[in-house]
Amino acid sequence: MTMNDVDAETFDETLKALANPVRRKILAQMKEPEKNFPGQEHSYELGVCAGKIDDACGLSQSTVSAHLAVLLQAGLVTTHRVGQWIFYRRNEPAITAFLARLSQTI
Repeated sequence: MTMNDVDAETFDETLKALANPVRRKILAQMKEPEKNFPGQEHSYELGVCAGKIDDACGLSQSTVSAHLAVLLQAGLVTTHRVGQWIFYRRNEPAITAFLARLSQTI
């Protein structure tokens, strides 16, 4: 995905998603999942289990789920389901494309 492929609406949605400090913190912590979400049973290659994100945030499961849904809708994270668990992972190509667009915009 290149920035030319990202329309203004998607760009604005991503800006809104990143306007919240909790969502920025989640994305930042996902850069180093082994360090920031220790003790996960499944491989970090899958992403970070939603429960580990809940624990790290110190917020209710429903609040964290809402934040993750916004990040997912903005395309900043992807999901992978294994049984009853959902794993979240940074969408590096989308983040890179967004940062390039931001650099061109301001």
